Amino acid sequence: MQDLGNQLALVDNGFVYVGHILRDGDYYVVTKGFNVRKAGTTKGFGQLAIEGPLKETALDPVPNVLVPVNRLCHFIECSEPWAKVLK
Repeated sequence: MQDLGNQLALVDNGFVYVGHILRDGDYYVVTKGFNVRKAGTTKGFGQLAIEGPLKETALDPVPNVLVPVNRLCHFIECSEPWAKVLK
């Protein structure tokens, strides 16, 4: 498995997950993660990745999520504030 670290994963059909990402064959595995129900940002997902969860951010815990490689739109690497949340 390839370890991609903490990432925001933007998946097709509007799903957004944040968590520790592993690549396992044809799948990305989101571990220790959350579904981002509401970003709560004024500057988009980049702000969320840099600053961590904000006052208006709504995160719902999820078990491990398998995302087929061809369904991923893109990753945004998470900064240090997420390390405390994604432990």
